[in-house]
Amino acid sequence: MVPEAPLEETEAGLVPAGTGWFVMNARDARWFDCPGRGNSLPLTGVDEPEAETYFPMLGMSIQVLSPGEPNCTYHWETEQEDFLVLSGEALLIVEGQERRLGQWDFVHCPPETRHVFVGAGDGPCVILAASSRQFQKDGPCGYYSVDETARRYNASSPEETQDGNVAYACFPPSQPTRYSDGWLP
Repeated sequence: MVPEAPLEETEAGLVPAGTGWFVMNARDARWFDCPGRGNSLPLTGVDEPEAETYFPMLGMSIQVLSPGEPNCTYHWETEQEDFLVLSGEALLIVEGQERRLGQWDFVHCPPETRHVFVGAGDGPCVILAASSRQFQKDGPCGYYSVDETARRYNASSPEETQDGNVAYACFPPSQPTRYSDGWLP
């Protein structure tokens, strides 16, 4: 029998504190305020120790973007990534191309697909992101890329790099925060 994992209350919300199954409402979980990049709920761990300890096979997050905000820096990963727009509108920049997205649009990125999302439309965009973690333990899990299309949306790395500190140098660090009313529909 698989045990129920305990949930721990932090200043910013609930986090799993052990292995096993659990149920947690997204509004009660620990979110992150990512200045210039929206708000994010890393459902399966925010850092390597959390991810590897509690969620070694799958990565999943909810990202809330205001119009004009990128969710990250243009990049590719060694793993498959999939995204579902739950509400609002987004602009997908994929392999240097722009694609407009709306509610229920699904995006599949095979390994090494360069991509980034930018909030669009008149209000917040909510995206569910999921990825495999099968090969991340074996070395670098991706690469940040320079792209002129992404640069127009403040979403390009300043240089080709595997160093997240270089790729995200133009953004203030993310901070744990509690859920705020209105982020989720």
